[in-house]
Amino acid sequence: MLITNEIVIEKAKKIGFDLVGFSKFTTLNNEVDRLKDWLGNGFNSNMSYMERNIEKRFDIKEILPSAETVISLALNYYVKGNYSNKKEMGKVSRYAWGTDYHYIIWNKLAQLISELKLIDKKFEVKSYVDTGPVMDKAWAVRSGIGWQGKNSNILNKQIGSWFFIATIITNYDFSESKIVTDHCGKCTACIDACPTNAIVEPYIIDANKCISNLTIENKGEIPIEFKGKFDGWIFGCDICQDVCPWNHKFSTETKIPEFLIGENREIDLQSVSKLTNSEFKKKYVSSPIYRAKAKGLKRNAEFLLEDNLKTD
Repeated sequence: MLITNEIVIEKAKKIGFDLVGFSKFTTLNNEVDRLKDWLGNGFNSNMSYMERNIEKRFDIKEILPSAETVISLALNYYVKGNYSNKKEMGKVSRYAWGTDYHYIIWNKLAQLISELKLIDKKFEVKSYVDTGPVMDKAWAVRSGIGWQGKNSNILNKQIGSWFFIATIITNYDFSESKIVTDHCGKCTACIDACPTNAIVEPYIIDANKCISNLTIENKGEIPIEFKGKFDGWIFGCDICQDVCPWNHKFSTETKIPEFLIGENREIDLQSVSKLTNSEFKKKYVSSPIYRAKAKGLKRNAEFLLEDNLKTD
């Protein structure tokens, strides 16, 4: 029995994925050219891993020689709720309020792939959740999941941009989905709202200025030029998504229980300085916050506390 697009969509949605799209194999000429320009400008900041495996980003047959189709899947993580905006509390990006999404999506991908292989044992795959040399956003656009917004996130008319992307490369020759056109129009809400001017031009982010990068991936000190510009963010930043009109209109709450926990919405800044490494690990080992390590979280808290002293 052959696996059809309809079978994949039915099983993926039953497992919990919100969007499914298909794109034919091609080399990503234009996308990799733009990536090289971005890297050449140093916009990747300290994310040196972006400079590696360019050939695999360009040609997925370097990953799976039999590749014919890319399946892009989206998982909604939006949780309703606001911040207290108290000075003593640090805000956490919405995607990190609950359990680390990697664990959730890896399990769902494993289930989906297992079920599809039961139908046809010749179904070959390589799958990724932003941890490999795959241009997941580029494939999501080509797969019709949505269009790339001016803040570089993928936007969908039905659920906005609050979703994670998973990518399956397969030897199956599925029919391709219709590409969605750009619906950002003349809107510049995300660009105008960024307090550090990280969106240097539409669709291009300078990670050196991005609060998310500075609080998560950055291993050094936070440059003094950003004093007073963090708006209370201790881990990540959602400003460019919060102001997006598509999110105002179409955000719907996730159905994934692990994302609904919401226990990490805010963090008491003073308490962070008292955390030992073992306490940090115990508290955040299953959270995306673990990515920052205890040292990074303490640095972020100290940065915000210094800001508070200057404004009191």
